Amino acid sequence: DNSYTLVFFVLILLRPAFSIYINTLSSTESLTISSNRTLVSPGNVFELGFFKTTSTSRWYLGIWYKNLSVRTYVWVANRDNPLSNFTGTLKISGNNLVILGDSNKSIWSTNLTRGNDRSTVVAELLANGNFVMRDSNNNDASGFLWQSFHYPTDTLLPGMKLGYDLKTGLNRFLTSWRGSDDPSSGEYSYKLEPRSFPEFYVFTDDIRVHRSGPWNGIRFSGIPEDQKSSYVLDNFTENGEEVTYTFQMTNNSFYSRLKISSTGYFQRLTWNPSSETWNVFWSSPASLQCDPYMICGAYAYCDVNTSPVCNCIQGFDPKNQQQWDLRDPTSECKRRTRLSCRGDGFTRMKNIKLPDTTMATVDRSIGMKECEKRCLSDCNCTAFANADIRNGGTGCVIWTGRLDDMRNYAADGQDLYVRLDAANLV
Repeated sequence: DNSYTLVFFVLILLRPAFSIYINTLSSTESLTISSNRTLVSPGNVFELGFFKTTSTSRWYLGIWYKNLSVRTYVWVANRDNPLSNFTGTLKISGNNLVILGDSNKSIWSTNLTRGNDRSTVVAELLANGNFVMRDSNNNDASGFLWQSFHYPTDTLLPGMKLGYDLKTGLNRFLTSWRGSDDPSSGEYSYKLEPRSFPEFYVFTDDIRVHRSGPWNGIRFSGIPEDQKSSYVLDNFTENGEEVTYTFQMTNNSFYSRLKISSTGYFQRLTWNPSSETWNVFWSSPASLQCDPYMICGAYAYCDVNTSPVCNCIQGFDPKNQQQWDLRDPTSECKRRTRLSCRGDGFTRMKNIKLPDTTMATVDRSIGMKECEKRCLSDCNCTAFANADIRNGGTGCVIWTGRLDDMRNYAADGQDLYVRLDAANLV
């Protein structure tokens, strides 16, 4: 039937109109606030352009989800240098991306200095939400001269990395918005502390408020809520080039992101299409009783089911009973019997968030028997545990010095072996 064929051809002719998106900015083009033009990623998930939040007349360049009913920003370029009026332009100038404000004054730039100015560059919004500047004739990631994924705002998208690039010294971390409607840099950040057994912290200014715990092969030991979801693949990489965390989605029709909130919570949010809201999948710190950093002093652990919540490890007593009874947060525990370094043994604590790893060292090549021997042979060793809980446990972490910021869990956590004098092992 010819009429069907005709309809089919007309549909084919019309089809491009529905999917025309422009995701690149050439060196001769610009985006301006007044033109309202945006870049849209292939696949139509992300959009980049100028926006202002509802409560202010300040303008920002940002990236948001294109098709969600709730406007959700994932990246902001000039968060601390907003445009104060309707004049704003994004363009490529001298092989840098720049945002120009009043009287063409630069208020934000990618600040690259590079020798070869002969090749032309383009800016491109990729399907995964990464805004990149690259050589126009090099499509490969190796040709990226700059990328927004290296300069996160408060949000980690699938494929973005948090943590250290050891080759360049770049540490990628999240910084909260100042308020729910104010994208300027807030007081909380989520940042990797690189050490022999690395972990993330929530900071307010430079004060630690929560610790993720080290990566145990499956998740961070202090975020047990981050159980394997069927569609999120977590990945922690530690080698000579990087110490980074990233995640991928196994099903791209789900939108999921991590963010540090303006109130100091590190959260996984997942879009629920039927209710058109972001569901908080988990939020850390989860327990305000036991998750704040150092809520109990040295050699103590926090247990939500005891009153008070702080408890001394077996073989330790409150250093100052009166302070302890008053629940003074600075009170700590001390050994009942000093270590003799001969004849010491270990008490096994179960389901523990491993202590702060500042004073920890790791050897992934040995198992628990060797680990115990090594701890006993070092008079400064105070505890040991597995580095990785998969396959019955592998690797060896050894703590020297005090044990800080511990808590127990009903079912999660792992075994920690704390060194005691033989007299206190009973």
